[in-house]
Amino acid sequence: VQLQASGGGLVQAGGSLRLSCAASGRAFTNYRVGWFRQAPGKEREFVSAVSWSGIDTLYAASVKGRFTISRDNAKNTVYLQMNSLKPEDTAVYYCAADRRPTPAVFALGAYDYWGQGTQVTVSS
Repeated sequence: VQLQASGGGLVQAGGSLRLSCAASGRAFTNYRVGWFRQAPGKEREFVSAVSWSGIDTLYAASVKGRFTISRDNAKNTVYLQMNSLKPEDTAVYYCAADRRPTPAVFALGAYDYWGQGTQVTVSS
């Protein structure tokens, strides 16, 4: 499966952005999808994940209550709605997909397929 992340940009603190992760190739409905981010000089970290059905979701503590992950399998797309953005949310955001069952959906190693990343910059 090939992934294309988009929707990043420059926004003021308190603003909102919606990221999209569009998939092509294999049956996307079989894949769980995660969002990760990497700030300059820092390691890539987990942001959120959604199950193949869209029913189960998980969020990092730092974004819970502000970010919402969802998917539209008919459009082969996963979304990350980001509200109340903070300067510390500034990073390159990556989407990733995998279909192996695992409880560790927050782990980098739980995903075989990665998109190219989209830059999110939040100004103070």
